[in-house]
Amino acid sequence: MLNNGLALMATGMGTVFSFLIILWFAVSLMGKIVGYLNKIFPEKVETVKNTVKQISNDVEVAIAIAAAKIGK
Repeated sequence: MLNNGLALMATGMGTVFSFLIILWFAVSLMGKIVGYLNKIFPEKVETVKNTVKQISNDVEVAIAIAAAKIGK
């Protein structure tokens, strides 16, 4: 009975280990393929303009006062 359990455990662990090895090779191969295809067909990179709004000095003071009151 114990031998059957150990054989079943070894079979299951071997199956999982084999699957993980195959999965690891597949993922690494897919990464290489995608890297190669990305060199052939590069994606367009959109530039984003950073618009900074000018805040008046009064607003900055009000924000600092509000932050100080919240901290108490």
